[in-house]
Amino acid sequence: MPTTTLPSSSTRWQRLVNHPASLPAVYVLLTVAATVVQFLKSSNLPYTNYNNYIIFRNAFYHLLQGQDMYILHLVEQYDLYKYSPTFALLMGPFAVLPNFIGLLGWNALNAAALYWAVQQLPTIDTRARRVVLWLSAIELLTSMQNAQSNGLVAGLIIGAAVALERARPGRAALWLLLSVFVKLFGLVAFVLFWLYPRQRVRFVLWSVGLGIVLALLPLVVVSPAELLAQYQSWVVMLKADHSASFGLSVMGWLETWFGFLPPKTAVVLVGAALFCLPLLRFQQYQHAAFRTGMLAAVLLWVVVFNHKAESPTFVIAVAGVGLWWSLQPSRRWPDLVLLCSVVLFTVLSPTDLFPRFLRKAYVVPYVLKAVPCIFVWARLTVELLTRDFAPQPASASKIPATAAPAASLSV
Repeated sequence: MPTTTLPSSSTRWQRLVNHPASLPAVYVLLTVAATVVQFLKSSNLPYTNYNNYIIFRNAFYHLLQGQDMYILHLVEQYDLYKYSPTFALLMGPFAVLPNFIGLLGWNALNAAALYWAVQQLPTIDTRARRVVLWLSAIELLTSMQNAQSNGLVAGLIIGAAVALERARPGRAALWLLLSVFVKLFGLVAFVLFWLYPRQRVRFVLWSVGLGIVLALLPLVVVSPAELLAQYQSWVVMLKADHSASFGLSVMGWLETWFGFLPPKTAVVLVGAALFCLPLLRFQQYQHAAFRTGMLAAVLLWVVVFNHKAESPTFVIAVAGVGLWWSLQPSRRWPDLVLLCSVVLFTVLSPTDLFPRFLRKAYVVPYVLKAVPCIFVWARLTVELLTRDFAPQPASASKIPATAAPAASLSV
């Protein structure tokens, strides 16, 4: 009589994780859970647990009313608004909704942007996309619990890479400009266009034209004088904010581990020089893996060299870690140790799954959330400088079916 072999628990788990509906369901669940929990926790507090969303929402009304958006409005919100006047205007569709619906829509936009962009990236295969999205899920939850814009920014940067791969420089310019008008460090991602020589002129023209349009977009609701005053106030606020902290960054790591306090500008300039060195390897531009590595470097750099980086910002860096991991031709133990360190210290350390006493005694004082990402960035930089990213004959069959030849991508 034939026997029936029941699938093991690990096999069932793998099937569940790899099922096409699992990731969308998890991202929807995380979005709803983050919104509901934060909204319900807010009723008895002087400020809401979704204060960042309230800041974004109020900025829209402050813009309409001609109030200075870049001063404290402590009766209405805690902390300053630090984004562009254009972003304040674009928050209008959310601001006019009831708070719960607006917050849910805002979190959904962040989750959807990241999910869509990773799923569309043609330079990695389906399995690698799943790895990036699963690895980023908890960090995305952390960002949404704080009603932050980091999922959106990550999605816009990756989406720009998708557009460049598909030879759509206008769309790439739009996504990158929107990321800048949300968070200024999106400027770093403009380096990606240099990897596509045939698209450079069109990209620059689109960037200039769309940049002017987006910068002046608030003129639909305010006068030129009022808009100029808002931009001037924004610059003043950013200058004052520059010296505020070291954050979860290279600067924070140097201070807490070595007692070394170099000027922030010097650290950023050194980091920028190291970041740009791989761009001298012109012959590597044609390889999809090299371009993916540069995208990963952008996502990591904008966080680990950001003196204002906070825990919710790391969804951007962790997406970069996932892309870096997808580029490893073999799973060597140093790379596996780095990945496990990212999962343990970057992803899990802020959660209840991590012992609280260890978090208070070591993770927070020694900025351990940032350190694994710093090491991954360093490892990736060495690879971008030394490795030949040409497809290996033995792995030719593993090239993602959605990846087009370099020539058709106008690289």
